[in-house]
Amino acid sequence: MPHASAGPAGRAWLLRLVIAFGFAQGAVSMARPAVSYRALSLGADERAVGVIAGVYALLPLFAAVPLGRRTDHGRCAPLLPFGVVLISGGCALSGAAGSLAAMAAWSGVMGLGHLCFVIGAQSIVARQSAPDEQDRNFGHFTIGASLGQLVGPIAAGALIGADMGRTSALALLVSAAVGAVSLASLWRIEHVRPARSVESAERVPVLGILRARGVPGGIFVSLAVLSATDILTAYLPVVGEHRGIAPATVGLLLSLRAASTIACRLVMTPMIRLLGRTALLTGTCLLGGLLCAGMALPVPLWGLALMFAALGFCLGAGQPLSMTTVVQAAPDGARSTALALRLTGNRLGQVAAPASAGLIAGVAGVAAPFVMLGGLLFLAATLAVRSPRP
Repeated sequence: MPHASAGPAGRAWLLRLVIAFGFAQGAVSMARPAVSYRALSLGADERAVGVIAGVYALLPLFAAVPLGRRTDHGRCAPLLPFGVVLISGGCALSGAAGSLAAMAAWSGVMGLGHLCFVIGAQSIVARQSAPDEQDRNFGHFTIGASLGQLVGPIAAGALIGADMGRTSALALLVSAAVGAVSLASLWRIEHVRPARSVESAERVPVLGILRARGVPGGIFVSLAVLSATDILTAYLPVVGEHRGIAPATVGLLLSLRAASTIACRLVMTPMIRLLGRTALLTGTCLLGGLLCAGMALPVPLWGLALMFAALGFCLGAGQPLSMTTVVQAAPDGARSTALALRLTGNRLGQVAAPASAGLIAGVAGVAAPFVMLGGLLFLAATLAVRSPRP
């Protein structure tokens, strides 16, 4: 996969990609808590909410590597509008669903759409960024996700009221419209295509990619960070119900985490210069693990807000740095597949972590999954220490 710097079009393509990602992620981040509230209105318990959250990642778990293979040997851009259509369709149909099984199915469609968009978008960033630009460009790219995670939960919290069934359905329909807006930013976004030598090259086996030093560690760090973000989004409404926290306040807490993540990514480049990639990744995973575990304690609302702000900053480093780690460690001609394997790990975490969280919550209480997340981030920190230095 060839690399290119900004080129004659400057970095306008990256700005438009960030905008599109912001709307697509905003739709998903608005829909995820709305799905949890709608499931609760249909009679779901903690275990059922965990299963529905896990199904969101189930279809992508099997589709990621084939999509990555296709992207390594072809264009990236077509995946983006296709993903948006699936996201918006999944949101709208979740709002119309009248059973938990239907909600789970449409959540899976939403997850597949998100996967298509992210594989295409990450591959464009990797392909159109010079190696020394990747930390910066991946950091800026993921600001789009953080913007969506900032606005989405606030919008969901503002729409969901006392009539949880009706208002959560409305929030899901609005999220479908938000996702569709991203289509306006996706024109002529891909400028660098794979060279003929890459298109005709023999495919690198999956095991060969996974044996490359740095790839497994980058995949696990990404899995742990995304699992933490995902369970916070899916389970904070349940915790809020138990602690008497209103849906609007839950939305503000989730958006506070996203705002802190944006702040982290805006100062990513100077932090890497000051600390180095390995130290930054290790330190943020360790502190994030402590904060996640601390959320199991019955802290007051102001303390929970401070913890969410600090946790958001810590979680902000994991995704862009793991992208760069995987892209630079992967063999030539297999970088999109390596990114897809990273996303497969993410989706595996999104299947296993919510289901495990649901079981743990059912046995030990709704706060127990946060302790599980703390352990996952501690393990990620140990693997980050061993990652290769750039």
